[in-house]
Amino acid sequence: MAETLDFLLEVGTEEMPSAPLIHAIKQFGQLVGKGLDEAGLSHGAVSAMSTPRRLTVIVKDVATATQEVHEVKRGPAANIAFDADGNPTKAAAGFARKFGLAASELVRREDADGREYVFAEKNVPSQPALPILTKLSEDSIASLEWPNYRSQRWGSEHQTFVRPIRWICALLGEEVVPVKYADVTSGHVTRGHRVLGPGEHLVKDPASYVETCREAGVLFEDERRKVILDGIKQVEQERGGAHVDTPKRIFDEVVNLTEYPSVLVGKFDEEFLKVPNEIICDSMLSNQRYFPIYDANGNLTREFVVVSNTARRNDERVIDGNERVVRARLDDAKFFYEEDLKKPLADYVEKLKDVVFQEKLGTVYQKTLRMEKIAPEVAREDGQGEDVVRMAERAAHLAKADLVTQAVVEFTSQQGVMGGYYAKASGEPDEVAEAIRDHYRPRFAGDDMPAGVVGKCVAIADKLDTVCGLFAINEPPTGSSDPFAVRRSAIGIISMLRTMPEVSLKSLISVSLDAYAEQGLMFDKDAVEAEVQKFFAGRLNTIAKDEKISPDTIEAVSSVGVIDPEEFLERAHALENARKNEPELFDDLATAYARAAHLGDKSLGTDVDESIMGDAEKALLAACRKGDESVEEALSKHDYEGACKALAELREPIDRFFDDVLVMDEDTVVRENRLRLLNRFAAVFSGVANIGALSKKK
Repeated sequence: MAETLDFLLEVGTEEMPSAPLIHAIKQFGQLVGKGLDEAGLSHGAVSAMSTPRRLTVIVKDVATATQEVHEVKRGPAANIAFDADGNPTKAAAGFARKFGLAASELVRREDADGREYVFAEKNVPSQPALPILTKLSEDSIASLEWPNYRSQRWGSEHQTFVRPIRWICALLGEEVVPVKYADVTSGHVTRGHRVLGPGEHLVKDPASYVETCREAGVLFEDERRKVILDGIKQVEQERGGAHVDTPKRIFDEVVNLTEYPSVLVGKFDEEFLKVPNEIICDSMLSNQRYFPIYDANGNLTREFVVVSNTARRNDERVIDGNERVVRARLDDAKFFYEEDLKKPLADYVEKLKDVVFQEKLGTVYQKTLRMEKIAPEVAREDGQGEDVVRMAERAAHLAKADLVTQAVVEFTSQQGVMGGYYAKASGEPDEVAEAIRDHYRPRFAGDDMPAGVVGKCVAIADKLDTVCGLFAINEPPTGSSDPFAVRRSAIGIISMLRTMPEVSLKSLISVSLDAYAEQGLMFDKDAVEAEVQKFFAGRLNTIAKDEKISPDTIEAVSSVGVIDPEEFLERAHALENARKNEPELFDDLATAYARAAHLGDKSLGTDVDESIMGDAEKALLAACRKGDESVEEALSKHDYEGACKALAELREPIDRFFDDVLVMDEDTVVRENRLRLLNRFAAVFSGVANIGALSKKK
C-alpha cells in the first residue's frame, strides 16, 4: 500500500465578496475530492474553509502514488472471437475496443470450465501523486463558478478569477506541489492578516496550516462565527436581557468580511430615535452591516454592534469612525423623513402617474385606480360593513403613494412601512395606516399576513391586479421567468382567502379584469378569466399535495371547478378522510360512478318515467332524490364531510341496480329511461367531486 500524506491547496486573493465566497467554498472541496477520485488517488476526509482573502482545501491521507492495476476481463469464446482462418470477428473487435485494445492484443487461453476464451489484459502502472495534484489543482481553480459576479483578469493574463489571485500555497506533506495559475506560482507560504500578521508566513505542512494562520491573525469561518456570537451574547448579557438583531443574510456576510473579528459597540444621537425604527435599522444593516440593539422591552436603543477586523488597540478609533459614518447616514434618513412629512400622503398619489408599473399595463397610478375597485369588493364579499369597505378603498388609494417619497426612494425595502407612518401622520384612521404598512404581505411562504381585514383586502387587490394583468397581456410566468412574482402573489392570495371563506375568488378575478378593460386594455375576457382560474387551480393542487392529499382525490375535487381556497381544501380533506375511513366503500362507489358516467348519455337529460321502472330502478331513483337533498343541504352549510357521507349512501342502491338491471335493454324506451336514471345518479355527485377519478390506476 502506498504511503499517505496530507494535501493542502490554498488560493490567496484580494478580498472576495461574501456571496460568491460562500458559493465557491462549497464547490472547491467537491472539485478537489472528485478530482482525486477520478485520478485514482486514495484519500481521507476533504475539508474546505475560507476567509475573505483565501479559499482552502485540506485533504487527509492522500496516497503518494496511484495503485498499480492489473485488470483481466474474460470475453467471448475463442471460436466466436476468431473465424476459421484465425481472423478476429466483430465480437472480438467490440470486446477489445471496450478496453482500449486492438483485437490482436487479446489473449487466448483455456478457462476453468475447459473451454477456450479470449481475455483482455490491461496493466496500468502506478503514477506518482505530484503531477496528478498539479493538474487537479489548476483544473479546480479554473473550474470554480461565480454566478452573478463577473470574474476579473489582472496583469497581461487571460485567466480569470472573482478577484486577482496573489498567492498559492500547495503542499503534499512538506513538499511543494507545482501549481501555476495566471501569473502566480505555488509555494510553501501563506499570508497573514493585513494588520495583525502582515506578510508571508511559512507553512511547514498541511497539519500545521490552521495554527500558522491563527498565529498570523487569521481565523476560519466556524471560529470567526463563534467569536462574533460570543461577543454579541456578552453585549446582551451586559445590558440585562437586551437583544441584538442579527438577520442571517447580513450576519453571514459580516462573518465573511473579517479574518480576525472583534465585537464593539457604538452609539448614535438620541434625536435619531424620533425617526421610524425601520429606516434606522435598514440604514445600519443594509448599508453599514451594523447590528441594532433592542432593550429588554423590545425598544430600539441608541447602541449598535459593529464587528471590527483590526487590532484591539484600535477599538476607540474604529468605534469613533463608525459612529461618524452612522451619524451621516441617519442624518440623511432623518432629513428624508422630515421632508416627506411636510405634505400629506394623499398629495403623493398624483406623482404615481410618472411611475411605470409595467410597460403594457400602464403606471402605478392606474394600478392604484384598479386596486380601488377590487379592495372594497373584497371587503363586501367578506361581509364587512360600509365603514370597512370605505377604509379598504381609501387604503388602496394611498397604498402606493410612498413609492415617490424621498425615504422610500432611498430605502426601497421600506415601501409600505413608510406609507403607514405617513398615513398616520396625515390623520388617516389606524386601520388605513396599518393596511398600507401590511399590504405587501405575505412576501414569501411562511411570512406573516396583514394584521387586519383592511390590510388583507388591499393586499389581495394588489396581488390579484398583478396576476390578472400579466395574463391579460399574455405574459404569464414561465418555468424560467417570473419577474413580477406572479406565483408568489397567487400563493399569498390563497393564504389570505383561506381566512376569508365567504369571498369568491372567481368573482374577484372578474372584477379585476373589468378594471383593466375599463382602462382600455384589449383582451378576450372569457379566455383570460379561464386561464387565471386554471392558474389558481394549479397553485391549489400544489398546496393540496403539500398537505398530503392524494393526487386522485385532488383530481376528483378539481374537476368540480372550485377555486375558492378554503372550500377547495376543505372538500379535498373531507373526501380524503372519507376514503381513509371507508376505503372499500369509496373504491366500489368510484367504480360504479365511472361505469354510470360511461354508460350515461347526457343528451337524454335526467327526467325519468317511474311508471316503467322495476324495484331496483325505483330504489336508485329514491336514493338519488334523497342524495340530492342531503348534498345540497350539506354544501349550503359548508359541511363537506356530510356531503361525502350522503354520496356514500348511494353505493348500495347503485350496486343493486347494476346487479339486477340490464341497462342496454332491447326496448329503446326502457333503455333510454335507464340511461336517464344513470345521468340522474351521476348528477348527484356533480357539485361535490368527480368520484370516477378515484377509480383510475395511479
